[in-house]
Order: sequence, then structure tokens, then C-alpha cells
Amino acid sequence: MSVIGKVSMILDAFTPEDRGVKFAELQRRTGLAKSTLHRLTQEMVEARLLDRASGRFHLSSHLFTLGMRASVERSLLEVATPFLEDLYERTHETVHLGLREGTEVVYVAKVGGHRQARAPSRLGGRLPLHATAIGKALLAFAPEQVRAQVLAAPLPRLAPRTVTSASILRRQLDEAMRTGVAFEAEESAVGIVCIGAPVLDDDAVAVAAVSVAGPADRFHPRRYVDAVKAAAGGIAATLARQAFLLDPDGSG
Repeated sequence: MSVIGKVSMILDAFTPEDRGVKFAELQRRTGLAKSTLHRLTQEMVEARLLDRASGRFHLSSHLFTLGMRASVERSLLEVATPFLEDLYERTHETVHLGLREGTEVVYVAKVGGHRQARAPSRLGGRLPLHATAIGKALLAFAPEQVRAQVLAAPLPRLAPRTVTSASILRRQLDEAMRTGVAFEAEESAVGIVCIGAPVLDDDAVAVAAVSVAGPADRFHPRRYVDAVKAAAGGIAATLARQAFLLDPDGSG
């Protein structure tokens, strides 16, 4: 494995739940030789990719700065933020923006107030596409090979009501394509319900998705179909307008 590959392995070894990782645990997660890991972590601290405090390693704030320079995500966040805030004001529940990466949804924005539901989502966190409304919205409007890949593989159970049947999931995806929204009923966590809608490009492929999640005892997702679709559509229209202004003749 190349040095870059080993550095990437070290960075990927950190999870959203970590509050610092000791050297021995980092070695267990990566499987790298002790001498190699010691050398690389020291160099990564010097390069500001890792921080070290009280005998534990942390991902550095410099990585966050670099991540915010990622052109696609930065442009998407700049466009989406006003729509996400408007959607929060309409619902007063937890609003998400997510991207598809492989067969997972990656949460890139989360807006919630003091009473937000204890959803399993978190900024930078990932969940399987099939277990969330935002993931189903992304999957329903993903390229056909992605949809086929998910439906052909085992569907892991995150909660008692997670959909693990490919035929049921297929019907839900077909319904999402017909209506423009997807739903989750306590499938990623007990007590959480959600509605999601895709942000579509000119080819009707999801480049992102928006969702609203809340506790099952007070939040009724179907009441917010129009609001969620309007937010997703507004983001899509603004992205398309920006792309046209940058390249009006489509020449690239």
C-alpha cells in the first residue's frame, strides 16, 4: 500500500462517535505496523491532518477547512442553506441535506432547534440508503446500476422496522419516483419518522436530497409533502440557474 493509501486508512479509521483515539486503538483499527503508524501519525500531526492531546489523536480542524473548500459541497451548501432554514421555520423539526456516496447517504447539513428529535443522523455521518427517507429519495433517482446494486445486496437492519425485503424496498422506490417524495417510519431508529425529496439535475438524477425528521408521536410527515418538495425544487432550480450563468451555451 502506498503512503497516501496508508494516510487515507488512518483518517478513515476515525468515527463520528470518537472523542479521541489512543495509539493502540488506532493500530487495531488500521492493522498497520506499530513503527509505520508511529511515523505516519507524527508526520500527520506536523502536517495538521491530526491533532494529539492527552495521549489521544483527533482529526484536525484543518481537515474541516479543507473540506469546506470542496467545490461541489461548498456550492451546494451555499445554495441550499436558505431553503433548509425556510423549511425548518415551516416545520420546526430536524432538516437535513444529504449526498449519495456509494450505497450510503452522507449528511452535509443539519438544521434543528432545541427540541430536535434524537435522530441517528449527524454532520459527516453516514447511513445506508435503504433505511432513511433521504436515502430512499437519493436511491429512487440514482442511476439504475446503483439501484440494482442495493436491491441485489443484503439490506442490513438498523431498527426493528427497517425494510430488509428487496421487493418492499423496490415498491417504495417506485412510489418515490411517482410522487417525488420518500418516507421512513422508524426504520433508522425507534421513534423517528421522516420525509425526503430529491434535488434533481437536468437528467432527473438526484445530486442531493432534503429531508425533515421528527418524533413519531408528534411529527406527521405527509403533512409536509409540498414543503419538502418545494425546498428540494428550489435548490435544484438555483443550482441549474448558476450552472447556466457559468456556461450559457452548454459548451463546458
